[in-house]
Formats: sequence, C-alpha cells, structure tokens
Amino acid sequence: MRFDELKTPAYVIDEKMLIHNLEILHKVEEDTGCHILLAQKAFSAYAEYPLIGKYISGTTASGIYEARLGAECMGKENHVFAPAFTDEDMDELVNICDHVVFNSVNQLICHKEKCINNGVSFGLRVNPEHSTQGDHAIYDPCAPGSRLGVTEENLKKALQKNPGALAGMEGIHFHTLCEQNSDDLEKTLNVVEKKFGFLMQSDSIKWVNFGGGHHITRDDYDIKRLENCINHVKRTYNVDVYVEPGEAVALNAGYLVTTVLDKVENGITTLILDTSAACHMPDVLEMPYVPPLRDAVRLDDINADIWEKPADGRFRYRLSSYTCLAGDITGDYEFDSEVNAGDRLVFEDMAIYSMVKNNTFNGIPLPDIAIMDANGDCRVWKHFDYDEFKRRL
Repeated sequence: MRFDELKTPAYVIDEKMLIHNLEILHKVEEDTGCHILLAQKAFSAYAEYPLIGKYISGTTASGIYEARLGAECMGKENHVFAPAFTDEDMDELVNICDHVVFNSVNQLICHKEKCINNGVSFGLRVNPEHSTQGDHAIYDPCAPGSRLGVTEENLKKALQKNPGALAGMEGIHFHTLCEQNSDDLEKTLNVVEKKFGFLMQSDSIKWVNFGGGHHITRDDYDIKRLENCINHVKRTYNVDVYVEPGEAVALNAGYLVTTVLDKVENGITTLILDTSAACHMPDVLEMPYVPPLRDAVRLDDINADIWEKPADGRFRYRLSSYTCLAGDITGDYEFDSEVNAGDRLVFEDMAIYSMVKNNTFNGIPLPDIAIMDANGDCRVWKHFDYDEFKRRL
C-alpha cells in the first residue's frame, strides 16, 4: 500500500532515509577504523536490524532485554551498560555480550570475575564532570550529583583503598552528550584525557568508548572533527574506539501519521487527533520537544503566539489528543490552509524515542508500525490490539 493509505495512527519507518544515515555512519567507520554501534534505547525496531547490520558494527544496550534483542536480531558486536547489574542479569549478559561497562568500581569488583571467566571484555564508565548541555539536567550525565560514571576524585579514592581493584579491566567509557555536535565531544575529550589519561595510557586498556549523543547524520554536524577525535585517541593510546549513536541512526527516518477527529474553539482552535503526545511521543512532554509537522511551521520557530491572530490566509492551531490529560498537547503550528476533521497530518522525525517509550495510558491504542521501502511502498509490520493493552497491565 502507499503512504496515504495507511490506517492512522501509524509510525512509519522510512528505509530510504535510514540507509542515507547508515551510509554516513559506515563512511566514518571506514575512514577511521572505529566501531559504531546502534544505541537501542533510541531505536529498537528490530525488523531493520539486518539492514543496519550491513553498515555498522553492532548494538549497545542499556538493560537485559535490549542486550538480548541485539544478540538475537543483529548478532554482531553486542555491548551493554547500566548503572547497576543484578547477579541474575550478569549470568545471562556474559553469555550474549562482548563488552560490559560498569558504572562504579563497586559494581566492577562485584561482577568482573564472571566477565573474565566467560571471556567478556569489561570497562568502567567515568564522569568527567564537564557539562556541555546547558539547563537540560534531565539528560546531562555531568549534572551536579549525577549517579552516572565515576568521578576522578572517587576513582582515586577507590584505587588508594584497593590498588588492584581494576585488574583485568580493558576499557573506559564516557557518555556526556545529547543531540550535540563534535565540538562538544572535542571539549569533553580534552577533559577526559586530563582526568583519566592515566587509565588510557595503561597497557591493559584496549578500547575507549565515546558513548552516544553524537548527531552525526545531522546536516550541520562536523564529521571531520569527530574523525580527528577518533584518530587522535587511536594513535595516542593504541586502542580501539567505539561510538554509540542512537538518534543518528534513525534521525529523520520516521513519521507519525495521524487523523484530525475534531476542532475545539476556546479562544484558540485546538485540533483533536487520534494520536497523543503523552502516549505516542513522550519526549514532547518530557524534554519538552515540539516535533516538525509536514506542511506547517512551529510557532516557536517564527516567534509567534497561538493567542495572536495570524496574517490573512494563515491558520493557527494547537494540536492535542483524545486522552483526558489536559496537558496532552503536541504543540502550536501555523498552516497556509484550513485544517478540518478527517484531514491527515504527518509528524516528522518520529522514529527515535517514540516506539521505545510509548504507552497505553487511558486505554489509547498503540499506533501500528509500518515500513516504507525506498520505492515508497508501505507494509504494516506490527499491529497492536486490545490484548496488547491488557497484557501490559
């Protein structure tokens, strides 16, 4: 079927755009010899894993189920990091993962024997305490009081207490970025080298992982600077380098198609949609984030207010949903033609952090997941019915 024939609401994965992103990432691997991994926390549509695996080195996980998914559905390099691991999780992880990253010296000491006994390379996440994200503390691993990664002070205290604590460790990991360019990586790397260079210079260290948050496939991303950072670390410390983008893999490679159910007037005009920010695109409320909308402009982008009268021939609408949550609002937009009940709208850049975070609040059905090939032909890959809602409760 074609795009405009899909039943709404539906997520649509755009394979043509996905391949575009993957070709960029593959070239970075070729140019530098680094290993690029899909961070599954952003995009876990495993129907595309065979395709993704043709271009990059593997997957990285944030928990036991993601690790299992990477092993089963891509079957290439499989890494995992979590702030803590249970004994039960580690029993499985050491059989399906190549690399395990620990968040603390305590966790490393607790679990490293299982890694060693199963031939799994393990490392430690460090916290350079160098924030580059401004006020976005919820996504900032370097925010004051962050639980993510070992600080320089705490690491040195741990080593003074137990000089052999890190015996057998082969790598270090830092993840400090979120939707950022490579200039922030370069600044962070300088701090990492100053604080943790003594680890990187050790003969036992075989790899350095730059974590995720790199918007490599964004149009304005400075790929050359990224490659310089990778090559610098490889040459200086004689190590392999890993990079773990999630968003960059599926950036702009998906849509959420919705239908207008009603129009409500109360000083402004609100369009009631058959999709929901709270249920189907949670980052809208969590970040907050206003997604781009095809054939419309975000009022934030033109410094306009929904309460102001638009210019003649323009129409402003608040987009909301049919849940009972008053704040379930996707955003305010301006159109060059009137929108009415029955019209279809297309939210863009909806492949990332949507399918992996959605929910069935209010008993709202989950959208179908469709795949659109390079020729524009669509097929529904997943359909969710009442049983899915009931099973999750």
